[in-house]
Amino acid sequence: MKGGGKLTRVTMYTDGSARGNPNGPGGYGTVIEFQKSDGELLVKELSQGYVKTTNNRMELMGVIAGFEALTRPCEIQLFSDSQYVVKAFQDHWIDGWQKKGWKNASGKAVKNIDLWKRLLVAMEPHLVHWNWVKGHNGNPGNERCDVLATSAADSNDLLEDTVYENEQIIK
Repeated sequence: MKGGGKLTRVTMYTDGSARGNPNGPGGYGTVIEFQKSDGELLVKELSQGYVKTTNNRMELMGVIAGFEALTRPCEIQLFSDSQYVVKAFQDHWIDGWQKKGWKNASGKAVKNIDLWKRLLVAMEPHLVHWNWVKGHNGNPGNERCDVLATSAADSNDLLEDTVYENEQIIK
C-alpha cells in the first residue's frame, strides 16, 4: 500500500458465477459499500454478465473490477466465495508464484497470469483484508456473494473476456 493518512473503509463482495457450466455462460459482479464523511452509506454495484470464460477467471475479474473502481487508496474488507482468489493471498501462493517466475509448485506455468498481474497492480494502493466465505450453508457473507453473482450473470449478454470499464465511485 502506498502513501499514508486515513483510508476510506470499504466493504466489497465479489463473485463469479458459471451458471452450472465451468465454461460459461456466466458473469461476475462486485458490490462496494462505504460511508461518506457525513455518515451516508453508499452502495455501488458493478457487474458483467455472460462472459464466455472459466469460473476462476470470472472470480478474478470481479475482484479486479472492484479494486479498479476505487479512485483513492482504501482499506478494503473483501468477501469472496472463491477459494482460488482468497487463498492465493492468505496462504501466500502469490508470493511463491512471483518468486518462481509465475510457476506453481509443480513447475507448471500459473493459469491466468494476465489477470493475476492486473490484480496486483489494481490492489497496490489499497490495504486489503481477504475473507473467504465458503459454503452455501446460510453464511451471510456467502449468501450476499451468491445474490450478487446471480444478478451479475443475468445483467446483460456481453460475450467478452474483458474486465468492466472503470466507473469511478470514490472521489
